[in-house]
Amino acid sequence: MAVSPAGAQDDGRLDLGPAGFVDVIEVTGLIDPVMADFIDRSLDESAASGARAVVLQMESDGHAIADDELAALALRIREFEVPVSVWLGQANNGAARGGAGQLALAASRIGISPGSEIGDFGPQIIDDAAIGPLGTVLAGGFDGAIVGYEDLLQIGANDGDLPIQDAPALLNHLLDLPEFDFTVVGPGEELPNGSFLADDADPTRVPSTATRFITLPLLDQQFHTFASPAVAYLLFVIGLGLLVFELYTAGVGVAGVIGAGSFLAGSYGLAILDARWWAVALLVIAFVGFAIDVQSGIQAFWSGVGVLFLIIGSLALYPDHSIGWLPLVVGIIGVLMAMLSGMPAMVRTRFSTPTIGREWMIGEIGDVVEDVDPEGVVTMRGAPWRARTNRATPIMAGDRARVVEVDGLLLEVEPETGGAIDYRERRRGSETDAEPAESV
Repeated sequence: MAVSPAGAQDDGRLDLGPAGFVDVIEVTGLIDPVMADFIDRSLDESAASGARAVVLQMESDGHAIADDELAALALRIREFEVPVSVWLGQANNGAARGGAGQLALAASRIGISPGSEIGDFGPQIIDDAAIGPLGTVLAGGFDGAIVGYEDLLQIGANDGDLPIQDAPALLNHLLDLPEFDFTVVGPGEELPNGSFLADDADPTRVPSTATRFITLPLLDQQFHTFASPAVAYLLFVIGLGLLVFELYTAGVGVAGVIGAGSFLAGSYGLAILDARWWAVALLVIAFVGFAIDVQSGIQAFWSGVGVLFLIIGSLALYPDHSIGWLPLVVGIIGVLMAMLSGMPAMVRTRFSTPTIGREWMIGEIGDVVEDVDPEGVVTMRGAPWRARTNRATPIMAGDRARVVEVDGLLLEVEPETGGAIDYRERRRGSETDAEPAESV
């Protein structure tokens, strides 16, 4: 909030002077559970602290809460003890579409700025009792029509009783509120900042009523962002991609941690947005298919399955929301480039080194970078490998270890000191012992 409750009276109401204050609640993005709860709590705070009016500064393309919850919130706005208005105007122009548009219809008045719009309401969700004067005109048919700035002002001009305001800026909307006080400063008169209005200037209105801005807390902003259709989709596929990448690296690295975090955040967003479960399943199967062919080293059947399922799952992910063409293209092309080109190249480089499956590795000395107790990570010639001690005694990070056996992608190691035999000598001895047997 822009104003702290330091000036609160004994009853909890803020004392900001005889002209009082108006609260502006910033409503951006979908009306999801986080945003709906924020609006509800902010209304309680405004009433408790003595706000003269509440303005919902709105830029929203719809809702992601149950219809009955949206209807209850709209009815509360309509019947709220403090007048609630809506101003459509943001940095990227304001909008109130779908369920958010229906929520805006519950307001006592609406101010709109150039470039803003309202409409595309869809099937009626809110009760008739929650629809304000403007709603009876705009919602005469809950359809896909979009009403822009000029059209909305024309509707207001045709019916002078409709509370529609031409408000290019938020201050214009505030100054037109009956609850917002101001003084008129004429040419040559002193302004609040100590300067004087020019002699040839028009009279200007100077606010007397204070304004508080109420925004989502930081943690709530994070969860609200996760529930954005594009963000939830990208986080989900990026998380899956990083988890697949982690399968082909030694230890649990940064990619695994970031991948797990992205996957969980994306899963939360998909759950809030009510994504189709079968589309989510297709995305998961797509990455499993990519992983299978990456492991085999040949892009064949499962890569084709991955491509097909990735495209279908991405396009059909949301029944009621749009990802947007740019995030969709970025997600699909990015995954395909990583899984069909980047990952195979990385794996070929990783597994084509002579240390893989080569007996001459036996006896090599490496550095322990993660305690081998009983498993950990060692570096051999600069490359990290998962290792397992062949003794009960762990080998700690910082020590050196000798390879005694290679089991697929797992190195069996022992401490550098204390070994009973040089394993290169053991190997050569074994080969010498085997020669007479081969000549028999």
